[in-house]
Amino acid sequence: QVQLVESGGGLVQAGGSLRLSCAASGRTFSRYAMGWFRQAPGKEREFVAAISWTGDTYYADSVKGRFTISRDNAKNTEYLQMNSLKPEDTAVYYCAAGHRYEAPIAAVRDQHDFGSWGQGTQVTVSS
Repeated sequence: QVQLVESGGGLVQAGGSLRLSCAASGRTFSRYAMGWFRQAPGKEREFVAAISWTGDTYYADSVKGRFTISRDNAKNTEYLQMNSLKPEDTAVYYCAAGHRYEAPIAAVRDQHDFGSWGQGTQVTVSS
């Protein structure tokens, strides 16, 4: 079982930037996909971005071109750089770890592809 701890959330004005981090422990980090999801008040949790163990990435259309997912295997940490933030990006952001060993990026698009979750970090974008 992998443990995930997010950090980096906060309050930012529209157009600003934030970087989220997710520290992982408990298994071999480098061979599993990682992802980010978010849940806004009154809405279901939705996919934001994923990165495979090889570094391939995939983004939701709503964040493409503004958000960048990355990973540092030496630090067992993944990141989500969020630029040009909009009020509609306001949500609790969750880090997630894929449950399939060496899964390709095409196999990590849905929350059912992820087996471990962080506690979430609040991101609030003011207009």
